[in-house]
Amino acid sequence: QVQLVESGGGLVQPGGSLRLSCAASGINFAVYVMGWYRQAPGNERELVASITSGSITNYADSVKGRFTISRDNAKNTVYVEMNSLKPEDTAIYYCNAAFRRPSISLNYWGQGTQVTISS
Repeated sequence: QVQLVESGGGLVQPGGSLRLSCAASGINFAVYVMGWYRQAPGNERELVASITSGSITNYADSVKGRFTISRDNAKNTVYVEMNSLKPEDTAIYYCNAAFRRPSISLNYWGQGTQVTISS
């Protein structure tokens, strides 16, 4: 059974920092592309950052320079360090694990963790 369990969300003042973690089980973590997505009320879910099995990273323009995604394959965990947080970063943040080859496509989601940026 595949599980992605996020943690680290909470309420932070503008300018503050948070680190989200996502612990994966039931998958061969090292071969998956891991990503963080977010969804604010009334908005579609959007990609925040992703990291490939080879640790190549990709970021949404809105978070470049402020967020850093990383992975620890020994712990089956992906992280996102979020700095200089803004009210517009408020959203539910979801962890995603994706594995795609010509013959197979696997995609898993965590349950989400709330991040609220407010003074």
